[in-house]
Amino acid sequence: MSTLLRISVVLCGFCWAASLSQAQLDPFGEQPPTRARVVIVKDPQATSAFVPRIDVVRSMVDRGILKLTGKADVASAWRSCVSTQDVVGIKVYSAPGPNSGTRPAVARAVAEGLIEAGLEKSNIIIWDRRLADLRLAGYDAVASACGVRLAGAAHAGYDSNVFYDNAVFGSLVAGDLDFDQNGAKTGRKSYVSKLVTRQLTKIIIISPLLNHNQANLCGCLFSLSMGSVDNTLRFQSDGSRLAAAVPEIYALPALSDHVRLCMIDALIGQYQGEETSLLHYSSELNQIWLSKDPVALDALGGQELDRERQAANMRSFGSNPDLLSNASLLELGVSDLSKVRVDVVK
Repeated sequence: MSTLLRISVVLCGFCWAASLSQAQLDPFGEQPPTRARVVIVKDPQATSAFVPRIDVVRSMVDRGILKLTGKADVASAWRSCVSTQDVVGIKVYSAPGPNSGTRPAVARAVAEGLIEAGLEKSNIIIWDRRLADLRLAGYDAVASACGVRLAGAAHAGYDSNVFYDNAVFGSLVAGDLDFDQNGAKTGRKSYVSKLVTRQLTKIIIISPLLNHNQANLCGCLFSLSMGSVDNTLRFQSDGSRLAAAVPEIYALPALSDHVRLCMIDALIGQYQGEETSLLHYSSELNQIWLSKDPVALDALGGQELDRERQAANMRSFGSNPDLLSNASLLELGVSDLSKVRVDVVK
């Protein structure tokens, strides 16, 4: 990261820290944590030949939410995160498909838990940037089985009143709000989807344990940030730009104020390939991770992918520690793994 950009990020961090509401710093109503807590649920029977077992996955999600919240039953556990009046968006990362993206079985387990907690099926929306990616990844079957809705952030259009402004200009493409407006071909604003600003009241993020060559992994921070706004091509191919933009976009009140739970689908860990499904560069970990802290989850995810690459005698690449440290500056969570408490459930 250039010195100028690093200074900009740090100054932005102090500005955000001064202006964020208490609810945004910690949406569960507690003081900003000095430590983070992650629950990891393990079950060796969760997958067979890289295919999730739906009943086992549901049990894992139930055990995880019970452990994280300390509630006595699954319905109460979910109601401690969201209310029965909320419109809950389950944010998945579907572009890599059903094997390497967020597995539909995990999203289905969360949707079923929310329904058990008393939420109306019509108020549960599984979403991603593109509706077509959701359908290609098999989410139509989940929507049909559970009676919930699917939505694409881009398909919903973008809100002209809610945006992220960055000095880096991007080449606009069809679908970006400013594309061809008054002849515009470039823009420095990324507008937030109307799906987020006008429909959803709470967000649950489920990201796969999947590498990204610039961001390190397609984690909770990356998935929500890059999936919620337009004009993102200007950030995607440059690690330093992502390190600044991803945390700053996530910190927008329209996004971070509404995140109630973050999850990593670690049934399978893919340590090379990004959006291309490469199961020969993948390991069956048979785990699901849950936390209130997206930064801690992403830090643990990067560490695990490095471990998998080392086990395969492959060099580590794509590390982007500035992204996590900038997220910590913005009080989005804890990046120092020595301050992360991990509870394992088997």
